Amino acid sequence: MLVKKLKNRLAYDERFRNGIEGKFGQAKRRFNLNLVMTKLPETSETSIAITFLVINLSTLLRQFNCLFLSLFLQNYKLGLIYKSSIIKPDIKSTY
Repeated sequence: MLVKKLKNRLAYDERFRNGIEGKFGQAKRRFNLNLVMTKLPETSETSIAITFLVINLSTLLRQFNCLFLSLFLQNYKLGLIYKSSIIKPDIKSTY
């Protein structure tokens, strides 16, 4: 009984750590966290915190864009947005 609880706890801890290590891997690959080379520990902590702020903001922006696009397409399918109301670029140039 005790061994089973210990195994469950270890498995839960490992799953939790995998998520955190995945975020650090993403920060290194996409946001160049591995290039942080500051001299003072406070500066390094600030730089890492700003990097994770940017990661959170980019996730929020992606979610907002998905929401906007899904609402736009839903309104377009329902006929609330007409083709004539969508601005089309002028192909003819007056040079």
